[in-house]
Amino acid sequence: MPTTTSATDTAAAIAVSVVVPTCGRLDLLDRCLDALTRQTLPGARYEVIIVDDEPNHNTLHLVAGWRARTLERGPRLVYVSNAGPHGPAAARSRGWRVAQAAIVAFTDDDTVPAPVWLASGLAAFADHIDALCGKIEMPLPAVPTDYQRDARLLECAEFVTANCFCRKGVLERLDGFDERFTSPWREDSDLHFRLLKINATIARAPEALVVHPVRPAPWGVSLLQIKKVTFDALLYKKHPELYRQKIQGAPRWDYVIVAALLAVLAGWLGNVVWLATLGGAAWITLTFRLCMRRLSGTAKTVSHIAEMIVTSALIPPLAVFWRIAGAIRYRVRFA
Repeated sequence: MPTTTSATDTAAAIAVSVVVPTCGRLDLLDRCLDALTRQTLPGARYEVIIVDDEPNHNTLHLVAGWRARTLERGPRLVYVSNAGPHGPAAARSRGWRVAQAAIVAFTDDDTVPAPVWLASGLAAFADHIDALCGKIEMPLPAVPTDYQRDARLLECAEFVTANCFCRKGVLERLDGFDERFTSPWREDSDLHFRLLKINATIARAPEALVVHPVRPAPWGVSLLQIKKVTFDALLYKKHPELYRQKIQGAPRWDYVIVAALLAVLAGWLGNVVWLATLGGAAWITLTFRLCMRRLSGTAKTVSHIAEMIVTSALIPPLAVFWRIAGAIRYRVRFA
C-alpha cells in the first residue's frame, strides 16, 4: 500500500525554520527567496516563513509564485500577514512563534544567503549551543561613500539578526524580541544582551555566509537615519552595563559640538563677543574634524563632499535632540 506523510511527520523532518521579515520591497524579497530556495540543505528539511509587515496582495502573490515553483522540491513556504504592532522586532516574533523547527534562523529580505548557509549553520549547531552567528559580507566599491563604509560595520558586529540561529526554546524563554524597538536598530543588540544575561552559549560559524548588499541611498541619508538613536536610550535603560561595555563607553562628542553652538547663541544674545567668538571657533574646528574624518578614505566627488559638509554640521544637534527625546520617552538618564 502507498504510504502517506502526515503533517506531524512533515514537521518532524524540518530541521530549521527561516524567518524573513519584509515590508513592501518586492524586488529584494524576490532575490532573497531565490537564494533561500537554492540551499544545499534538502528542501524537506527547512521552511521559510515570510512575515509581511506591510500586508499587501503583491507580496502574497510573490510568495505564492515561489511556492508553486518549489512545490515538489521544497522548501515549505509560509506567508504571515502582520497586522501590528509593526517593526522588524515584532515581525520576527510573529515568524518564530509559528515556526515548526526547534532551531530558528533569521535573515532580512535584502540579503542573499549563500547556498551553504543553512547546512553550515546546522552543522555548527551542537547540542550545547543556544544561539549561533554566521558571517556577513557587504561588498563595497573600491572607493565607498561614508554611508557605505558605515553600513559595512555590520560585518564586524557581534550579533546581527541578518544572520543568526537560535533555539526556539530559548526564544520562548526570553519571550522573543522586544517589540518596542519599532525600527531596524538595536533590536538585535537587545536580544544579544538578554542571551548573555541568561548565560546562553553563543557560537560562531563563519561558513554560514550571508551576503548583504548595501542598498542605494539618497543624498543626505545620514540625516534620515539619525532618528533611530532614540532606541539607544531604550537599550541603555534595559542594559546599562552592557551598553557601556559593547556599544558606547562614554557620552558622544556631539554634546561638545552642541555646547559650542549654544555658546555662540548665548554670546550673540548677550552681546558677549568673546563667548560667541570662542564658541564659533570651537564649533568650526570640531565640525571640520568630523567632516574630514568622514571624508577620509571615501569618495571625493563634488556631491559627496557637499553632502559631508552639510550633514557634518547638522548631525550633532540632531543626534543630541533625538538622544534627549529617547531619554525623555523611556525615562532614563542617558547621554
